[in-house]
Amino acid sequence: MAQFRFGEGEYKYFADPLPDLVQTLRAEAYPNLATIANSWAERLGARDQYPGTLEAFLEICRKQSQRKPTPLMLCYQAGGYNCLHQDLYGEIAFPLQMACLLSRTGEEFTGGELLLIEQRPRAQSRGTAINLQQGEALIFPNRYRPVHGARGNYRVNVRHGVSTVASGQRYSLGIIFHDAK
Repeated sequence: MAQFRFGEGEYKYFADPLPDLVQTLRAEAYPNLATIANSWAERLGARDQYPGTLEAFLEICRKQSQRKPTPLMLCYQAGGYNCLHQDLYGEIAFPLQMACLLSRTGEEFTGGELLLIEQRPRAQSRGTAINLQQGEALIFPNRYRPVHGARGNYRVNVRHGVSTVASGQRYSLGIIFHDAK
């Protein structure tokens, strides 16, 4: 991470074939999230439409030369962190992703909260720090989300990261639904 100025920690992407558990989690979560993604696209007047199965969506990625799997493992030691970012790896990007915490908060590490920052138009950014417990997962926007305002729906850009780990070692699994170039 440090060499790219992404933060301090390690990450490793899974290669095809994905581990069974990771593939199952990705494929089982996708259909319900596609329903939400399609609702968001409609609210924002976007033309994006997400098919009902992960395999059909990944075929769209393949047609844009996005063939590299994006699920990954992340590890942060004391002092480690992940800078605010968006996981976009090509023209095709699914608007939701998932993070699963694998370590025990307060026992195996302290600090290391998941950070979500909303960059609201014509306003200051708003941040949220989320403390997950081992085995919990969070689904969050990958790029933006719709917000209802006085003049209808508008997009709010969202970035995510991890605050500095104060002690111990924090492991998590990231599930990104689109593939990369």
